[in-house]
Amino acid sequence: MQTFVLAGGCFWCLDAAYRALRGVTEVVSGYTGGTVADPSYELVCTGTTGHAETVAVTFDPEVIAPEVILDAYFTMHDPRQVDRQGNDIGSQYRSAMFYADDEQKALFEAARDRASGWWDGDLVTTIQPVQPFYPAEDYHQDFFRKNPGQGYCLAVAVPKVNKVRARFSEYAVA
Repeated sequence: MQTFVLAGGCFWCLDAAYRALRGVTEVVSGYTGGTVADPSYELVCTGTTGHAETVAVTFDPEVIAPEVILDAYFTMHDPRQVDRQGNDIGSQYRSAMFYADDEQKALFEAARDRASGWWDGDLVTTIQPVQPFYPAEDYHQDFFRKNPGQGYCLAVAVPKVNKVRARFSEYAVA
C-alpha cells in the first residue's frame, strides 16, 4: 500500500472522488501544513493556522498506478487557483502536495509537469515535505456517502466525482 497526502479545496470533494476509484483502500480527511497542533475544523476555517484541508489517500499500486492517483488529483480540482477552489476561499483550500520521501517528490513533480499541459495558465500547486497530519473530526470522514443529498455535495462534489469517473472509467467503482 502507498499513501499520498494531497490538498485541493474542500476535503469532502477529494474524498468523494478518490472513493470512486478501484484500488483506493482508504481516504482520511484531515489537516496538514500548519503551525497549530491538532487543530479543529473551526480553527482551520479561520485561515490563521496555516493548515490545508487534505486527504491521505491510501491505495494499492498493484491495482491503480500512483500516476493515475496523481492525474486524478489534477483532474478533480483547478490547480491554477491561489488559496481557493470555486467559492471556497482561504489558504486552507490551497493546492498542495505533501511528499513523504524523494520518490514521492519526484512522482509529484512529474504529475504537476503532466498536468501543466492540460490547463491554460500557470499551476500554483506547491510540493513540500509532509508535516504532521491531523485527521479531521469524524463527521468529515466519508462525508459525501453519509450526506448524498447535502447541497454542497450535489453542487460541488458530484461534478468532480463524475469528471474523475469519466476520465478514469477503467478504475471507476461500480
